[in-house]
Amino acid sequence: MDYPSETNNYLVEHAKLIRHSYSHWLLDELIPQSESELDFAKRLFEADFALVTHNTDAEPVFNYANQKALELFEFNWQDFTRLASKHSAESVNQNERERLLALVTKNGYIDDYEGIRISSTGKRFVIKNAIVWNLVDKNQVYQGQAACFDQWRYL
Repeated sequence: MDYPSETNNYLVEHAKLIRHSYSHWLLDELIPQSESELDFAKRLFEADFALVTHNTDAEPVFNYANQKALELFEFNWQDFTRLASKHSAESVNQNERERLLALVTKNGYIDDYEGIRISSTGKRFVIKNAIVWNLVDKNQVYQGQAACFDQWRYL
């Protein structure tokens, strides 16, 4: 996917998947009062919370990050969307991350995740109260996972 912009309607199709899946699992709107799917996609990319998604590969790779997530993880779009999502956590935290993802796969979502992540320059930060959910299309076919959070602290 290309960097979200007006030119590609802020990746509105992927944003629709994120929106549908969030609503499906959490029975709520991720960004309330969006005027249209395009408005939602633009507001999602420009939100003041971090949001990332990864695909369904055996070793999942990030395929979306909003602007806040790109800033926090200190990546540009091209590099972030080539990164295996497991590399957003230090190797010592991999087992906890795998446990979390298995729990989300089984239950559909969790809304109280806390963990340590690392930026491209090695800055460590803890995220709190993250929501992690399965991405499912309208036919309930698994399409990956998403995470969003608005609480973090650098260590």
